[in-house]
Amino acid sequence: MTSPDTQRPRAGSDILRTALRRNVGAMAWGTVLMGLYQAGETAFPIALGLIVEHTMRHRSPGALGLSVAALAVIITTVSLSWRFGMRILQKANTTEAHRWRVRVAGAGLQPVARDVDLKSGEVLTIATEDADQTADIIEVVPLLISSLVAVLIAAVALGLADLRLGLLVIVGTVGILSVLSVMSRRIGSSTREQQARVARAGAKVADLIIGLRPLHGFGGNHAAFRAYRRVSTDAKQQSVTVARVGGVYAGTALALNAVLAAAVTLTAGWLAFEGRINIGELVMAVGLAQFIMEPLKLFSEMPKYVMIARASAERMALVLTAPPVTTPGRERPAESADLEVDCVRHGTLRKVRFRVSAGEFVAIAAYQPRAAADLAAVLALNVPPDAYEGTVRVGGRDLADLAVEAVRERLLVNPYDGEIFAGTLRSNIDPTGTSRIVPEAVEASMLTDVVALHREGLDHAVRDRGANLSGGQRQRLSLARALAADTDVLVLRDPTTAVDAVTEQLIARGVAELRRGRTTLVITSSPALLDAADRVLVLDDGVVTAEDTHRGLLATDEQYRLAVTR
Repeated sequence: MTSPDTQRPRAGSDILRTALRRNVGAMAWGTVLMGLYQAGETAFPIALGLIVEHTMRHRSPGALGLSVAALAVIITTVSLSWRFGMRILQKANTTEAHRWRVRVAGAGLQPVARDVDLKSGEVLTIATEDADQTADIIEVVPLLISSLVAVLIAAVALGLADLRLGLLVIVGTVGILSVLSVMSRRIGSSTREQQARVARAGAKVADLIIGLRPLHGFGGNHAAFRAYRRVSTDAKQQSVTVARVGGVYAGTALALNAVLAAAVTLTAGWLAFEGRINIGELVMAVGLAQFIMEPLKLFSEMPKYVMIARASAERMALVLTAPPVTTPGRERPAESADLEVDCVRHGTLRKVRFRVSAGEFVAIAAYQPRAAADLAAVLALNVPPDAYEGTVRVGGRDLADLAVEAVRERLLVNPYDGEIFAGTLRSNIDPTGTSRIVPEAVEASMLTDVVALHREGLDHAVRDRGANLSGGQRQRLSLARALAADTDVLVLRDPTTAVDAVTEQLIARGVAELRRGRTTLVITSSPALLDAADRVLVLDDGVVTAEDTHRGLLATDEQYRLAVTR
């Protein structure tokens, strides 16, 4: 089955072309209005020169009044065209950035993981900062064109006064852009490296926040903070490098623009002294020399922004063009809700084989925690079927042949460290709002005391990552969410490690009762859950070594008794 995002751009340049293509209308209107703005700005010193020349010749109050009215029209045009032009462009920019944010986030949230060597924090940076910087191309192109319009109008107006003035503006502009285009390449490469380092620092922060509590527990927080400080220092140093390069670029651009303006002013003064241009043309030339610095500054900055947008687009392409780690099938599981693991070899697992019949409650006592994690990863599709030996079947069909969405509908593997999201208890238990057994799931997971503690009940606010809940409360909330999903096949891994023995007994009974007649597999060392299961499989050294009821194993297997009794 192909990925849902079948029309992904193939490179950063394709992303930029896509952004430009679907905003042609907004950019066209923005270019017209911003061009009108730059034309009005350019017309202002031209009009001043004409007014001075006309007034000195005719000395008519009517002509002066008409000239003032013309200036008012120019000023009004400049104000309105800027206001509406920037409104159109910024709306298109914001909308385009939103589209790319959603697209990058969607790529990261697809059922099949992508083969990209990026952490979640780096993907977050790409979905925010890089998406925004890529969308800036929507404003860059119209501003570039409008600045070119202003420079051309100024060159034509000066050329009409004296050809040498017009040629000076054109040659100077070409020279400035040639120098700055070379410098902008250095900015692009430096920016790409800066964005990568900042993203790595963001990923490190996310990792530290997730693991802060256990880090404090075994005293590893100081070493972790030192590791983050090193990553952050690298990002800071690269940011300083980018700022230095950007400062050199901006200073060079400003200096070259000032040199060109001074050259135009001095040349116009010399031509006026020689009598080759009149006073009005001199006023116009001096005014244009001052004005031309703004569009030249804007025009000269555009290569830098283009390189930054391209660098960001290439980072987005890392996510959007990454192939899926596997190509899932198209079939759906049969109606039978059985689960079969046949000779699976992965990590610490060595030809694991067992079957959970439809409606059966089976527990697996894994003597090695790594084996429990490997088995849960295989069942949760965190490991592609082609990355391990053997076969996993759901409803009698190979996992490799099934569509991921269909598997998710039938099989739920609740992770050991299930995430808790900002919202309410209810939204964490039933994110889609479609579950019909939320009260039963709350009762079975023994989350009732948490609900009863708060006046709002299930509508009690939960902070990000469950920061206002204890470890046991977060674990029970995660278990309630898994039970409320009411899937045909449910796999739980160590769902009661953070609760006391009495609560554990009550949860074991509640889960067994709620899941009666539904296929359930629990990977655990909890005596209460093992006792509630129809049968227990012993997973030792990567293989199933024993099978019986919990009490039967307690009576016949000394190693089992030592491993699970508390």
